[in-house]
Amino acid sequence: MKGRHNKKSVRVEFVMSEAEAELVKERMAELGITNLSAYLRKMAVDGYIIHLDMGDIQEMIRLLRICSNNLNQYTRRANETGSIYAADIEDIRTRLDSLWDGMDKLIRGFANIS
Repeated sequence: MKGRHNKKSVRVEFVMSEAEAELVKERMAELGITNLSAYLRKMAVDGYIIHLDMGDIQEMIRLLRICSNNLNQYTRRANETGSIYAADIEDIRTRLDSLWDGMDKLIRGFANIS
């Protein structure tokens, strides 16, 4: 029977104080977790839960889309007119350098997760 080893069949019960229960709820809320059983199981097995704030990554994606859109506009203009302005190239270079710096900070932040 494939997948049978994955079934949860052992029930574990314990009692906690009101203060402890409130603390557990607060920690779950901080992490955005709503399933108490999953939270307690994960904490009992691993002792920690990593919650990643994806806001910085979403901002990097937004900036990459803007840069990509600008590059497409510059390319379209170059194809239509046969030329492109040095200021446009420098603008893209500056934006890409900024994006690379931001990406480097994100990657270093991920590397420091332990």
